[in-house]
Amino acid sequence: MAENAETEESGISMVEVLQEEEERQLNAAAVLGAADDTRCTYDQGYMKRQALYACMTCCPADGEQQAGVCLACSYHCHEDHDLVELYTKRNFRCDCGNSKFPHNPCKLLKEKLAENSENRYNHNFRGVYCTCNRPYPDPEDPNEDEMIQCCLCEDWYHGKHQGGSAPAAEMFSDMICTQCLPKHEFLAYFVGLAVTAIVEEEAKTKIDNENSPSKNTQEESRITFGTDESSSKTTQDEVKNEEKKVWHQSENIKEMESKEDSKETGAEKSQKSDCKLISMTKHTLPKGALFFPNSWRQQLCVCENCKATYKDEGIVFLLDDEDTVNFYEESGKSHQPSSSAPVQRELEALSSLDRVVRTEMVHEYNNLSSSLREYLRKFAESKKVVRDEDIREFFSQLAANKKQKPNSGVQLFCR
Repeated sequence: MAENAETEESGISMVEVLQEEEERQLNAAAVLGAADDTRCTYDQGYMKRQALYACMTCCPADGEQQAGVCLACSYHCHEDHDLVELYTKRNFRCDCGNSKFPHNPCKLLKEKLAENSENRYNHNFRGVYCTCNRPYPDPEDPNEDEMIQCCLCEDWYHGKHQGGSAPAAEMFSDMICTQCLPKHEFLAYFVGLAVTAIVEEEAKTKIDNENSPSKNTQEESRITFGTDESSSKTTQDEVKNEEKKVWHQSENIKEMESKEDSKETGAEKSQKSDCKLISMTKHTLPKGALFFPNSWRQQLCVCENCKATYKDEGIVFLLDDEDTVNFYEESGKSHQPSSSAPVQRELEALSSLDRVVRTEMVHEYNNLSSSLREYLRKFAESKKVVRDEDIREFFSQLAANKKQKPNSGVQLFCR
């Protein structure tokens, strides 16, 4: 029994099995949202956010066309094709069956426009990502690196290509890449909200303090400046004259500003006073990416001038609370039926079994898990969609193997 106890301790409990299964279901629901795998999303128009796939069979990476298809079309219209998972994209309409697929009409929805003019594409639709323009996972890179999606351009980037390693996932909600930061000047006012900004500022302050002249050096400069009395007097007179010039210039500027203010309407003055940026500090944008917490979008200024800026720069979606990936994932999880009750019933049923049977079940589960993982590996490597027939084939093969090995179960030796 001691040997059996060690086997059970080194394995996995049924409680863990059920909890892992529940977690997998929630993760799948988060990625796929509330998507219907039997219905094309085309008739829902340009969706705020949805899971998308690029078909390399219909639109090869070295071809001219770029296109994205929804979850249902990936199953029913491109089931044997080479698909690239794009995770999610915003404001996108399913391309399946339009003019980009002349030899593969959509099986789920026949009537579609030739093109979706509002769709936006990048190199992700050719199966490559980041500034390195490489696939993921990269077969030529032995070092794994987490990829993070920019909330503006929606490209995916390696942390090492964005100025260093990313903070812990629970610390940030949005990442803005090094490619997007220079395109949006207003972001300089929000550097202080980033979870990486504190480190950047502290490092900069430390360097400034180290490079600043010491008190002794300042004193020496002052002493050296006062050694020649005649030179000092001349210099003082020049300084006074310069001060007078500066004073006159500042008075002229104030007068001009006063005239400009008198020309402004009351509405224009109100807009300026309502702008948050007036009271905020403008920072220098860092060389690396910025990582923002979940609440940073609520701090954006919504005065008319700033909203016009967001519109002109094509990022007005930042003001939409339902745009975030976090909202999309939580919405998807909420549509997943609660499995707590079935799990509880399964645990109660398992607790009624004796220890030997429970051990055999764990052993069989481990065999099933390793066999299924090995079987699915070939689909992952060839980037093929797993069909119902493939799953049936797997279990048929598993049953056949079990018949050939009737005594393949775990051996229990009780003494």
